[in-house]
Amino acid sequence: MLLAYRRAAPLLRIPFSVYLMPVFWFGLSALRQPFSPWRAVGVFIVLHVLAYPASNGYNSYYDRDEGSIGGLKKPPKVSQELLHLVWLFDALAVGGAWLLSPLFAGLVAVYLLISKAYSYEGIRLKKYPLLSTLVVVVFQGAFTFLMTQVGAGGISREILAPDNLLLALVSTLFLCGSYPLTQVYQHQEDRQRGDQTLSLVLGIRGTFVFAAVGLLFGAALLGFTYWWRAELRNLIIFLIATGPIVALFSRWAFLVWSDASAANFERTMRMNQVSSLCLSAAFGLMLVLRHWVTQ
Repeated sequence: MLLAYRRAAPLLRIPFSVYLMPVFWFGLSALRQPFSPWRAVGVFIVLHVLAYPASNGYNSYYDRDEGSIGGLKKPPKVSQELLHLVWLFDALAVGGAWLLSPLFAGLVAVYLLISKAYSYEGIRLKKYPLLSTLVVVVFQGAFTFLMTQVGAGGISREILAPDNLLLALVSTLFLCGSYPLTQVYQHQEDRQRGDQTLSLVLGIRGTFVFAAVGLLFGAALLGFTYWWRAELRNLIIFLIATGPIVALFSRWAFLVWSDASAANFERTMRMNQVSSLCLSAAFGLMLVLRHWVTQ
């Protein structure tokens, strides 16, 4: 029995949760008032080690992918043990969040329920391209941004301040640009399952155009908000950090334009890795510099 759970565990795709780190660091870097580092560590564990893997596993259980999925080029077959692990991780996520604050636990529970509605066959928001995209970019973007700040002990008036809400919107715009790119190599499987993803509707070239527009709007709003908050240093850090991302995206789009087969699993994962590491490093540096300056 233990072997069966061990075989199912890779479908939780815990390493893949690293790709969602930028929103966590972005949320913390936006807080001007002091917060508890230990609570921030707790938030990271709840989200990246428990909640996100639970969502990944639940999605895999109902998708039953045979081809490559995010973080796994050759996913193992789905079993009932995977669902057991999902429920365990759900319970640990909500329980761990409760230790930080009841409000944070409630937000984590909402996130987990929405992620299940995305995949569950009786609802399966994934069948509806616009609705599913809206749900993903809001809940993995702005909702998670604000949830991170709540969990870390941010002050409510700072969390609800207009400039902070604009930064939360930025995180959603970035997700809006990057999310369809994660679907671009799965068109055949999505079509066979009857899932009308946004990338499938847009087509391969349309996906890259949509991504470019979303990311551009996000970057423009981020620049405006940093200027409004008189945080030009953060803007400079962001511009430097996104250089490799822009270069890689431009190169990938150029290749796809001449050969659609370039929109494959390997290049998608590389894009995710580079963008996640660069943005996490940028927002992490902003956080460290803000802490160092205030000492």
